[in-house]
Amino acid sequence: MLAVRLQLRRGEFALDVGFEVPTPGVIALFGRSGCGKTTVVHAIAGLLTPAEGRIALDGEVFFAARETDVPAERRRIGCVFQDARLFPHRSVLGNLRYGERRAPREAQRIGLPEVVDLLGLRELLRRRPSQLSGGERHRVAIGRALLSQPRLLMLDEPLASQDLARRAELLPYLERLCSGLRVPIVYVSHQFDEVVRLATHVVVLENGVVAVQGDVASLSRSAALRAIVGPEGIGAVVEGVVDARDPDTGLTRVRFGASSLRVALEGARSGQRVRIHLLARDVLLALEAPGAAVAADVLAGTVSLVTRDSSQSLLVEVDVGGAAILSRVAIGSRAALGVAPGRPVHLLVNAAWSRAYALGEPSRAGDSAGAAAPR
Repeated sequence: MLAVRLQLRRGEFALDVGFEVPTPGVIALFGRSGCGKTTVVHAIAGLLTPAEGRIALDGEVFFAARETDVPAERRRIGCVFQDARLFPHRSVLGNLRYGERRAPREAQRIGLPEVVDLLGLRELLRRRPSQLSGGERHRVAIGRALLSQPRLLMLDEPLASQDLARRAELLPYLERLCSGLRVPIVYVSHQFDEVVRLATHVVVLENGVVAVQGDVASLSRSAALRAIVGPEGIGAVVEGVVDARDPDTGLTRVRFGASSLRVALEGARSGQRVRIHLLARDVLLALEAPGAAVAADVLAGTVSLVTRDSSQSLLVEVDVGGAAILSRVAIGSRAALGVAPGRPVHLLVNAAWSRAYALGEPSRAGDSAGAAAPR
């Protein structure tokens, strides 16, 4: 368990946050720039001292106001910041070896060969940081932090300074990192697509306080999150398991409860857990099931909630066998559709509209599709 309660003031900015999240896992600190995410990271790492509060990891107290303040170097927290901070005069291998030398002898769990394979560094070992791309430098920085055998790894917006190509390059490595290690990770981001791909628990910060927290699926529908991601980013997250792959279309069918969706997902294996992000703007709502010729998947459900989205539209939450999915409906269409809680409806979802991400290893026989995804 990572338990954090902090109060501090820096100039005009006041931070007052508290959360407790299970470990191991990937805890995402999410919010707009300037909401306090990096300040929380610095406090956990021991790089600044709060005025009040308590910080503990798996029962060990790092900080308690006027009682305990464990120095940063003794907390064994690995930090990777936006600028990677590699030693320019050392090779990639030299930077990695530096991390090894900082590790306590009794804490050797992750070896150099494992880190090199996990982060795809074998071809880079002889290069200097000046010869690396931004994504490659961050992979090395993460590897160096892991080789210090941290009790907690903190990644402070590692993709914030990357262009789209570099983000696409680095994200698969981060997915492997998050699903393949037992080291708890705090991941800081203001991009919700990164959170959907990587996190097991999310803490949303707004103006120095915790606006909402929870698992990714339930939090994806919260009003606090909608205010941050904006109307185009509003959607719902559904988790299920790979059922089968269609060799003709190349699409993968993901089962959740008694329903299923086809998604574009390369390399997923039967039984593997998958997280699907469905934007409300891309989910169409109908009162009657369309004909067999429709190209989209059709999900039958019941309206559970209708809320105002804007002056022109409504958000309709539909319960599909226990999974909640959002659809945006024009206000002018509501009367014609008769949308209200309790009304049976159908949702149309095209595989091209959804974003699907594989989570960890295939589930064991007997696992339920609705269970929390192991990371």
